[in-house]
Amino acid sequence: MVSERKKKPFRWHVLVFLAPAVIVYTMIMILPLAETLRFSFFQRDTTTQVVSFVGFENYIKLFFDPYWVEPFLNSLWNNCYFFMIHMLVQNPIGILIAALLSMVHLPGKKLYRTAIFMPTLLSFVVVGFVWKLMLSPLWGVSKGLMKSVGLGSWYLPFLGKEETALTTLSLISVWQFIGIPMMLIYAALLSIPDEVIEAAECDGVTGISQFFKIKLVLILPTIGIISILTFVGNFNAFDLIYTTQGPLAGPNFSTDLLGTILYRTFYGQQLQPGDPNMGAAIATVMFFIILTGVAIYLFFIQRKLTRYEM
Repeated sequence: MVSERKKKPFRWHVLVFLAPAVIVYTMIMILPLAETLRFSFFQRDTTTQVVSFVGFENYIKLFFDPYWVEPFLNSLWNNCYFFMIHMLVQNPIGILIAALLSMVHLPGKKLYRTAIFMPTLLSFVVVGFVWKLMLSPLWGVSKGLMKSVGLGSWYLPFLGKEETALTTLSLISVWQFIGIPMMLIYAALLSIPDEVIEAAECDGVTGISQFFKIKLVLILPTIGIISILTFVGNFNAFDLIYTTQGPLAGPNFSTDLLGTILYRTFYGQQLQPGDPNMGAAIATVMFFIILTGVAIYLFFIQRKLTRYEM
């Protein structure tokens, strides 16, 4: 006769330990997100101040009204460009620096590691104002420094020209945050077992070929995580643009990102009154853009990355 299995008691202590984190996360993340989504389906009449339900009208205006669609698409393109600069400059250079720092006999690598990571600890406001002062054509030091190395003819008001402003700000952001991919890749490289490296050396795989054939393959999951973190961070960018170029993201909106157009729409700027409902619609679109990018990575890219036990 088979004895009946005793039901396992419900572990109430699990709920007790999880409850504080769930409550805090719900209050600061879930509820504001739900309220933003709800807010985007309403509109306030500018004359009577009456709030009425309009459904998807705010989204239709955002994507089809010429008054909204042109600045929105401009900021979306600028955001994509901002992200691509980071992907093509920041992450490859971060991998290169991490590979150099992982060399056993490199002198002073602790100093280099600390110096490169230091800008990451600075606030956006400090970085923005410092670089704005340095690149100023009136009192900045960049013009004199470029002249001293024979590049004076290449000097431009980098933040004052539409053609160069966004690229300049992208490179400033790269300079500030290159320490993050460097440290993550550096940690991944150090976690590779010595036995794997020794086996590769016994097979005659050394130097650069060892990095590309052995180490790079083993750290691909870490590179994937860095890429998605870069995507999320860049599509939430706001502080650096606001600090250096102001809420109008000049010159002539050439540095306008989704974050700055959201700020101007929600709070208003100069003669433009604030429209919180349209701002909520833009914030919701931003959320779904980021969610789509993360979902593509998790369900289509991450699954194809082979993870090796190290």
